[in-house]
Amino acid sequence: MTPRRPPSARHTANDGFIVIAVLWILGALAVLAAIYSVFVVDTAAAVASHKDRVQAEALVTAGIELTAHRITAVPEQRPSNGGFTFRLGSASVIVRFVSETARIDLNTAPKELLVGLFASLGALREAEYYADRIIGWRTSPADRQNDETAAYRTAGMHYAPRGGMFPHVGELWLVMGLPEALIERALPHLTVHSGQAQVSILDASPQVLGALPGMSPERLHDVLAARATAPQNAQYLLSLLGPAQTHATAEPAKAFRVTVQVVLDNGRRIRSEVVILVAEEDAEPYRVLSWADDVDESAGAARTRASTR
Repeated sequence: MTPRRPPSARHTANDGFIVIAVLWILGALAVLAAIYSVFVVDTAAAVASHKDRVQAEALVTAGIELTAHRITAVPEQRPSNGGFTFRLGSASVIVRFVSETARIDLNTAPKELLVGLFASLGALREAEYYADRIIGWRTSPADRQNDETAAYRTAGMHYAPRGGMFPHVGELWLVMGLPEALIERALPHLTVHSGQAQVSILDASPQVLGALPGMSPERLHDVLAARATAPQNAQYLLSLLGPAQTHATAEPAKAFRVTVQVVLDNGRRIRSEVVILVAEEDAEPYRVLSWADDVDESAGAARTRASTR
């Protein structure tokens, strides 16, 4: 007779296989659980972020609506700048607005004003050359005195100057010969929405006022000091400019730059910079010309991670 192996010995191999299979299944389940946990956390963060953005956009829109109302409430006394704060729900909103004539318009500014800006930013010797490149970029080929397109070709550029208005200040990066560092310094003082060749004596920055032809440091100091003590005395401020007052105005533009900062209850901050065109004759009280957001995700993201642990 052939001896039979004990039952325990007969099942040892199968038992080992089953144990390995069970361990493998448990490991796979653990991996799936970890993946699901990460998915839940990421989904919660994404939902919270989307909710914050929707809420912030509604609050920014409310700030713009209130700004348009304040600007147009008394047409004969339209303010050139202002600000206010309000709370809605658990969010705080800070609004500031200023006429776009506080900046130099790339499309309408005369050459001498552009030269003055670059000189005030430190480019003394090359200021006229840089201004010529901007004028050449925006001037129609039929109206140019020099062949600006040939200059770009000679410089190895793979594009030609627009030969028309700047659609956005960011196009300044394409203008031949302008140093990047100078462009970065100039952009906060430039616009394409003013539509005026003059700048505001009431709202322009010291750099912009310093760009006015014939403006000396002493005269600039006197103007800034007078504006700080009598900000509404526009005619007096203009008189202090002397001959340079032909490049300045006290009238606000129809375009305003509105800065809205929203602080949500979770600590997240969203800052929007919106340029609007206010026109009483239109059916709509304003039109949005540009809109840019700067979102601080850190506080809200930290709060979301903490709440999902």
